Amino acid sequence: MTGDYSSPEFRARFTQQARDAAARSDFIIAVSRFTASQIESLLHVEPSRVRVIHHGARPAASTSKKENLVLTVGAIQRRKNIARLVKAFESLPDCWRLALAGAPDGFGAAEELRAVEESPARARIDVLGYVSSSQLDSLYNRAGIFAFPSLDEGFGMPILDAMAHGVPVLTSNCSAMPEVAGDAALLVDPMNIGDALLRLACDESLRDDLARRGLERVEQFTWKSAVQKTWAVYDEIR
Repeated sequence: MTGDYSSPEFRARFTQQARDAAARSDFIIAVSRFTASQIESLLHVEPSRVRVIHHGARPAASTSKKENLVLTVGAIQRRKNIARLVKAFESLPDCWRLALAGAPDGFGAAEELRAVEESPARARIDVLGYVSSSQLDSLYNRAGIFAFPSLDEGFGMPILDAMAHGVPVLTSNCSAMPEVAGDAALLVDPMNIGDALLRLACDESLRDDLARRGLERVEQFTWKSAVQKTWAVYDEIR
């Protein structure tokens, strides 16, 4: 695990577990090419033992009219870059709201939540905590923008969920996120989100174009394909 996104004790324990598992494995399945590269470089696993199999997307039907709502999904923690998202959101017109859906107890959450509480746009920010699957579907259906400016992701499942619901996506240009988003999202430097988020909020035609491309992109990620490719790895071992 890279980056200061968890406690030193957790990183040490996780690293040892990963090394032990890698040493015992015939093959290792990685959820992205980015994750595969980390396995190869950090765990010193030869590429011939690594197989990349992407996750699939959940089918979704979006019939609701989109609202002026920026949605982000995931446990609130340092890695999710919430404080910078809040700062970027402050420049949006007052008709926009920001919804944070996810448990508020991740590593470094207190600092991220402090940015929310001290924001001049606090009255337009909803900290929802953990939400049910049905509540999450409703949020995706309502959202006019999905913002996922994470600092580090091994895959980025919420990107596909948003695309499946017809939500235009803004996400980071690092780690696995470009691999998942392709050309169907607005890719940004996660350290500097503001201009891109404002542009997306003010450009309805861009939002419509990204939503359309997202619906096309998500069709490339199916659980049927993931199952077939996973079974093929087991067949290699037999």
